[in-house]
Amino acid sequence: MLSWLARMVSACLTPIRRYARMNRDNIDDYSRSEDALLWCKDLEKHSCGEFSFAVVQANEVIEDQSQVVTGPDAVFVGIYDGHGGPEASRFVCDHLFHHLMRIAQENGTISEDMLRNAVSATEDGFLNVVRRTFGIKPLIAATGSCCLLGVIWKGTLYVANLGDSRAVIGSVHGSNKIVAEQLTREHNASREEVRRELRSLHPDDSQIVVMKHGTWRIKGIIQVSRSIGDAYLKRSEFSLDSSFPRFHLPDPILRPVLSAEPSICSRVIQPNDKFLIFASDGLWEHMTNQEAAEIVYNNPRTGIARRLARAALNEAARKREMRFKDMQKVGKGIRRFFHDDISVVVIFIDHEFHGKKITVPELSFRGFVDKVGPSNLKIVRK
Repeated sequence: MLSWLARMVSACLTPIRRYARMNRDNIDDYSRSEDALLWCKDLEKHSCGEFSFAVVQANEVIEDQSQVVTGPDAVFVGIYDGHGGPEASRFVCDHLFHHLMRIAQENGTISEDMLRNAVSATEDGFLNVVRRTFGIKPLIAATGSCCLLGVIWKGTLYVANLGDSRAVIGSVHGSNKIVAEQLTREHNASREEVRRELRSLHPDDSQIVVMKHGTWRIKGIIQVSRSIGDAYLKRSEFSLDSSFPRFHLPDPILRPVLSAEPSICSRVIQPNDKFLIFASDGLWEHMTNQEAAEIVYNNPRTGIARRLARAALNEAARKREMRFKDMQKVGKGIRRFFHDDISVVVIFIDHEFHGKKITVPELSFRGFVDKVGPSNLKIVRK
């Protein structure tokens, strides 16, 4: 099966590679033609500044879901990188924000515990969907989603993360130089500390992390150690039999292999904090935190998320010895062999607006969906 797939991909890519070798010194830059698989909101307002939003599709059915919600005194960002299918990431995009708003409005505030409770409610809701549909659609138990969310409210940033999406803050230090600081911990078996954590939690399981095809994987299957969904790795009732070899475990799990417990942090926004970058790993596999921060800092705001996405695409093309515009000709599905789905949101922080009554649209934006709806982002202060 794998050899057949490799031959198919090679046949599709050979003409493009041949053409690319003739033109490898002409990698397209930001100003060139549009990508049909790229969606963006170049610049919109939020309660303490502006934001830019872009999504690039690579999979046949896009598995990244993302949203930005603006309100009179807060802004919410969600990046949900699905795997095994789009069901889990779509569910998170449909429900997580509403759970958070329900909890926040009941308490009249935002806190780290409330982000944790909203994630837990979303996980419980999706597992209930799996339970109801498992009999007729067993593979729903193998769908999952990374989950990165951020909220700025009353001058404080709250961030929760499961999986390997990433939030980075850009701050000015010294002689007007931008410094990137990663705010999130990545839950990915490629990291030594994650493998140590898994081994300590499963001391009786010698196969809890396995090197497979040059990549560390949990049970030889999945890289991320925390997610929404992936029910077959959390509950024995959702185990998949040998007719699904990709997801079949030879022995039933005695306790959850993956976790839905997010890593959470909060920080008061400082005067030297200039912007935040929230993105799925489709962006970060092609650039460092510092490279991304310098692109944001050294270019106009309008279209900056699109510029970041295109910088990642340019790098993906370079690695294949291709021109950017030639890669644009590759359709979704096959495009996944060049890069992953990419979702990126840049939140600019304008400190002169802090504490002021600024009129901003109360809107909800969802990546790759042009419809913009009312936000319902209202937190009643006690």
